[in-house]
Amino acid sequence: MDLKEIMQQEVYVVVGDTLNEEKYAYRIKNELLKEGYKVYCVGKELASINDVEDTIDIIDLCIHPVKGLKLMQECKKEFKSIVIQPGAESEELLAYLEEKNYSYIEGCLLVGIRLYSKNNQND
Repeated sequence: MDLKEIMQQEVYVVVGDTLNEEKYAYRIKNELLKEGYKVYCVGKELASINDVEDTIDIIDLCIHPVKGLKLMQECKKEFKSIVIQPGAESEELLAYLEEKNYSYIEGCLLVGIRLYSKNNQND
């Protein structure tokens, strides 16, 4: 999936500190909600991706790579793709995602929202 396809999905899990206004996870969560996406938050609000009681389309990793890797290793939920925010990547995380054959991109959902939001179709 590319960023444009990712922004056409419905249900997002933002992994990171979504309660701290200083953090990108907070900004991403609120931008997604403002654009009408369904958002679940793991890290400060839910403890695990497995706690999401919905079908997941996109997991957005906005968290230290060691914590992100641990959460992905524990994840039993199905999902379509992962977005790895700048600074959330590591060789270990990328190797794990490759090993599991998970679809992922390294990118920024804030850019995706601005360019490709479902409510902002400028094609």
